[in-house]
Amino acid sequence: MKLRCEKYREEVEGNPPRCAHPGEYCRFRQACMINFLGRDSGRVGPGPATDDTEKMEQLDFDKGGGLVPAIVQDSESGEVLMLAYVNREAWEATIATGKAHYFSRSRNKLWLKGETSGHVQKVREILVDCDRDTVVFKVEQVGGAACHTGHRSCFYRRFEDGDLRETAPPVFDPKEVYGK
Repeated sequence: MKLRCEKYREEVEGNPPRCAHPGEYCRFRQACMINFLGRDSGRVGPGPATDDTEKMEQLDFDKGGGLVPAIVQDSESGEVLMLAYVNREAWEATIATGKAHYFSRSRNKLWLKGETSGHVQKVREILVDCDRDTVVFKVEQVGGAACHTGHRSCFYRRFEDGDLRETAPPVFDPKEVYGK
């Protein structure tokens, strides 16, 4: 697979492609990654970075005390799978690897989704809201389940008639996967 570096105007190969200059500040890094993700998903990504791209490339981590909410959707169906949080380190790891990384508030550390279960999320598209303080990750959910409870989606309950009702059965037994 190839990634076109907009800064150096060169093709970078690999699986996944990696920036040849990762230690440098690059105002085009997000544009390059969006272009790469667009190709990988079969859609045509944007061309070279524009002035708007340059202004929009960084997320605003300050508003949320260093965290940005990430809404996670299935890239094919649009189903909402989960909500998580991304800090700068998780954002950069996601961009660099193409796999969803988050900041675990309960463990207070970087978290590669699926590092224990194997149910990783391959990022196919990233959307950033107008304020640059929320993202949508459109993902291919490997293993069929995003939720640690074994359900496909973390939103497997519906509030109905004053009660929570389960809307879907689990895909896997969390005791078998996590040993808890």
